Order: sequence, then structure tokens, then C-alpha cells
Amino acid sequence: MPIDQRVMAHYTHGDLAGTILTALAQSGKDPDNLAPADLAPIDELHVGGRPATVDFAVRLEAGAGMHLLDIGCGIGGPARHFAGDRGCRITGIDLTEEFCQVAAMLTARTGLAECIDYRQASALAMPFDAAAFDGAYTIHAAMNIADKRALYAEARRVVKPGGVFGLYDVLKGPGGAPRYPVPWAEDPSTSFLVSIEELRALLETAGFEILTQRDRTAFGVAFFHETRGRFAEGAPPPLGPQIIMGESYREKIANILRNMEEARAAPWEVICRAV
Repeated sequence: MPIDQRVMAHYTHGDLAGTILTALAQSGKDPDNLAPADLAPIDELHVGGRPATVDFAVRLEAGAGMHLLDIGCGIGGPARHFAGDRGCRITGIDLTEEFCQVAAMLTARTGLAECIDYRQASALAMPFDAAAFDGAYTIHAAMNIADKRALYAEARRVVKPGGVFGLYDVLKGPGGAPRYPVPWAEDPSTSFLVSIEELRALLETAGFEILTQRDRTAFGVAFFHETRGRFAEGAPPPLGPQIIMGESYREKIANILRNMEEARAAPWEVICRAV
């Protein structure tokens, strides 16, 4: 099976929309009148969750009126933050069609549909003209993409000269191969991590100037210690990580934490400018 089909199979739920709406009602939320924060327990499952998104948006200097591309938008959590709190216009793409459908449904229920558009598309062949966006970002998506040279070349193509490009992804550490399963992959067949040195070279080759970089491991370890503590015992809340990660969510959370502690993987933030 081709890599893209294996990645889609990993993330496809089958009835994700219905499951989320039921969980929202069970959590005391009105599914027809949602605030973006109501969805944070399930739509911000990257390392650090909503606080990481908020900080990332500040570091990107995302401002009102900017048209940004969200590469690997998932079910739309970061896109809704960038639109609702930062005043940006967002176009989100994701390989998984169900994610795009659920992202659009949830965005409409938060009143942000006029600010955000979602499309099912490959990050290696984006359906946009050159220099179509003021900037772009990707949050925990590149780990599933083997051809990173093509990924960053496409990102550079669609961003205007001088535009910002931000990455917040899990990279390879010096401590050996990661332990699986993890939230983005059941095994190494769909996990493609690079080191910070390799990432820098890829970005510069694609035509980006690196402005800042941050190792977010300490932040991630603290976050997952707190997260694992909440779900260590008993049944998870209705609106919990099991909806997206599946029944093995506890093992996946434990493994990403152990991978960071053992320097097998590390979350990094990199901010670039298109030159």
C-alpha cells in the first residue's frame, strides 16, 4: 500500500463527526453553538496543545488580514485559533478527507466558516498558484511525509517572497529510533523524522532563511507528564484523546513522553522567511 494511503488509514475514523458531536453533548456543550476553546481537548493534540498553538502564532507574528496556509490542518484547531484570535484568513489542507470534512463542520459551528477554507490535498502537490499566500505553517504534519525536499519546495512555491513560514514538528533525536506506537504512527513505516541539522539544510535549499529555532523538549515533557497524569486511571472523559488516537492513546502518550526523555525524538519550532 502506498505511503499516502497508509497515512490516511492511520487517521481515518469512519464516523468522526458523529463521535465528536456525541462527546460534546455528553460533556455539557451545545454542539450547535460552540466556542473554539470547547474543542481544545481533541483538536489540539500536538505537543503542548492549545498553549503551544497560542505561542506559535505569536512567534509567527500572525496578524489581522494575513492569508495563511495551514499544511496538515487536521480537524482545524490551530486554524480556528489563527482565524478567531489573530484575525487571519486561513486555507487548510490535509491528506485525510474525513479530517477536512470534520474541520469544516466544526468551524461552521464556531461561526468561523467565512474565515477558513479546507481542502483535501497532498502537501507534495498543492492546488494553489505560486505566491498565493502571505505565509504558511505546519504543525506536527511533516513526520508523516517522506519526501521533505518536495514538501518544503512546495511550501516555498506558494508563499510570497518575504512571507513567513513556521514549522512546529517532532524531529529525530540522537538517542536512537523512537518507540512506537506514537500519535502520528503505529510503526516506523509511516514515520519519517529528520534531525534539526537536516531540517535546516532542507529549508535553506528550498529557499527559506531561518530566523529562529527552538528546542521545545522541556516544554513537551512537562506537558505530557501532566497529560498522562490526567488519564492514568479510569475512563477518559467523553471528549478526550481516544477519539483521534484510538484505544491505544495511553500507550501513544507514554511513548512520545519516553521518546522525548530518552532523546529519541524532540519537538522543535522553526520560523523562516521566504527569500
